Amino acid sequence: MLATRSKCYWRSLLFVPVLADAFVAKAHTRGADAIILDLEDSIAATQKDAARQALPHAAAQLHAHGLDLCVRINRPLEQAIADISAAVMPQIRALMLPKVMGPEHIRLLAEVVSTRERAIGLEQGHTQFIALVETAAAIPGLHAIAAAHERLIAIGIGNEDLATELHAQADEDTLYPFAMQLVAAARAAGIAPFGVLGPFANFADLDAYRAGLQRSRRLGFATSACIHPSQVPIINTEYGVSTQQLDHARRLVAAFEQGLNRGVGAVAFEGAMIDQPVADRARALIEQAGHY
Repeated sequence: MLATRSKCYWRSLLFVPVLADAFVAKAHTRGADAIILDLEDSIAATQKDAARQALPHAAAQLHAHGLDLCVRINRPLEQAIADISAAVMPQIRALMLPKVMGPEHIRLLAEVVSTRERAIGLEQGHTQFIALVETAAAIPGLHAIAAAHERLIAIGIGNEDLATELHAQADEDTLYPFAMQLVAAARAAGIAPFGVLGPFANFADLDAYRAGLQRSRRLGFATSACIHPSQVPIINTEYGVSTQQLDHARRLVAAFEQGLNRGVGAVAFEGAMIDQPVADRARALIEQAGHY
């Protein structure tokens, strides 16, 4: 029996290659809500076994600083099983699953994780999932993937991989239709839409990166990973809750509840009419802010 599905309150997740000792040593100083110890793209094919062997030490080192930790595993099943065996441990809160094919893929990996949790005495459901949809073939199954398993806390699109499959540029025009499908699928399943609609790998242009995050936040995205420490504070700002936003949300909820007490379902608030959906969004913002 799995534990109740958790919510994802991470704003920023920073990729760190597990074999990059200098990056691992400094990861706790970067301000990210979670660290993704990478076993996939940043690790050469000849170094996969070495990365798995290095994982427990890196996880213990970062966990000692109180960080939430994730591990990005590899897609080929033989490697994924070996990665899961290495990565499922008390210090690791989630696995990032790349190139997810469909809901059956999620459920298969969940079965492997459950077996590993039992073997080492972890609570069933301890290890959560972030799923990445990175192929054109998987796009029609976004809703089914998002609802595939209770371990899932977030789902995202791999911008570069998907654009490559489409023979397109990884820009906001190309990715917009898939981004909105992703947001709808994630929200319908009660999990977080993960990512940013805009430049991801270009950390030289932080203004463009911020603009992409701002647009993505307006579209409904809630959390994202990054590859460079300079991107972390920008994510935390744009996907976080400012003091002004929190104060506004609290005033709005108070005004709405006063209206309900008077038997009114819609009330005027600071020049606008507010009703139940607006109040619900404000309450969600207040809840989100309570986890930072």
